[in-house]
Amino acid sequence: MQTVVYGMLHDEKRRNLEMQETYKREILSLPKGTIIIKNVSGNKYYYLKYRQNEKIKTDYLGKDIKAVRSVQREIEKRKHLQDVLKRLRAEYKQICKIVKD
Repeated sequence: MQTVVYGMLHDEKRRNLEMQETYKREILSLPKGTIIIKNVSGNKYYYLKYRQNEKIKTDYLGKDIKAVRSVQREIEKRKHLQDVLKRLRAEYKQICKIVKD
C-alpha cells in the first residue's frame, strides 16, 4: 500500500514540475506592469508602465480602447498565472517533505 502511495506522489511531483515550467513560459510571454491613463487636452492616452531590471519603463499603447483592454486582460492573466505558480511551488515543497529522494 505504501509503495502505491509513494508512486502516486512521485508522479505528482513530476507533474507538478512540468506544470511549473509550462506556467513560467506562459508568464514570460505575457506583459507585466500597469496601464496608466494620461489626459492631454481632453484626450486620453494609454501607457504600459513596468519595471525592467532597476529601471521603470513606459510604453505607449495608443488611444484604441480595444487594444488597451486586450493588454489589460493579458496583465490580469499573468497575475493569475503567477498566483497559480506560487501555489504549485508550495504544493511541491509539501510533496518533497513526504517523498525524500
